[in-house]
Amino acid sequence: MTTPLVAPFPDITGELGAIPGLRGRLEANAPMAPLSWFRTGGPAQVLFTPVDEDDLALFLANTPRELPLIVVGLGSNLLVRDGGVPGVVVRLGKGFGGITVELGHHVRAGAAAPDVKVARVAAEAGIDGLAFLRGIPGAIGGALRMNGGAYGGETADVLVSARALDRAGNRHELTAAAMGFTYRHCDAPEDFIFVEGLFSGRPGDPAEILARMNAITEARASSQPVNTRTGGSTFKNPPGAKAWELVDRAGGRGLRRGMAQVSEMHCNFLVNLGGATAADIEGLGEELRSRVRESAGIELEWEIRRIGLAA
Repeated sequence: MTTPLVAPFPDITGELGAIPGLRGRLEANAPMAPLSWFRTGGPAQVLFTPVDEDDLALFLANTPRELPLIVVGLGSNLLVRDGGVPGVVVRLGKGFGGITVELGHHVRAGAAAPDVKVARVAAEAGIDGLAFLRGIPGAIGGALRMNGGAYGGETADVLVSARALDRAGNRHELTAAAMGFTYRHCDAPEDFIFVEGLFSGRPGDPAEILARMNAITEARASSQPVNTRTGGSTFKNPPGAKAWELVDRAGGRGLRRGMAQVSEMHCNFLVNLGGATAADIEGLGEELRSRVRESAGIELEWEIRRIGLAA
């Protein structure tokens, strides 16, 4: 009988660190709570921070395919379960955060570049069309993977192409059409790790674009719990409905489980009041799904990404 894998996990960093030429940092049983905006959850068996794209490709090409591997970004829509994450968690850092302005009102951004920073660089360069990124609390990699959007815009509207690495370290260039974007989803293979995106805008006045971005900032601050331990929007909006309204009608506003609470300000946000476990947060979300299912006959779908093992 196989013994279940639980944290603290067996240390396999020695084996992985033996890959010739590998430059990135490998950490065994690395805390994941500091990497999630919820600030909760167990450790990663291995946390790998590659130096750059070549380093990541080398790592992928030399690790067993059966070894579980998950990629995380800024952790804004991430819930790490209390039992930790077996296998490897790849966290893209500074080597994937570049942003450059190119001819034709194009902006090229690495997967680790914060959406808000990309929006600002575009605005200051007089490139309109990317201001909506100011309203997404994440990085470009996440926007590519889930067609991130806010305030009337989404990634599908502005993407020209994306570059990704597969599980074997091979590089792939995908056109916007090949991404197969739908609402909060793309059809790119699950094992693709996005490393860069090229976006297209249109000529605009920097002052006007920045003013719109400031309006987005003010709108978020007045309607969302932006300075709390939260994971952003918890559920996707069902067709023809708004998740927050369904939760509100089902009596979810302010509902608590342990130290997790449904935000009083915005019912589609779950908040860690301090000391909440991932089980508290996920359990509260499942209770909301059950209430909405019973009251409205609608199945809410999680937008927050949940990874790892239960305690």
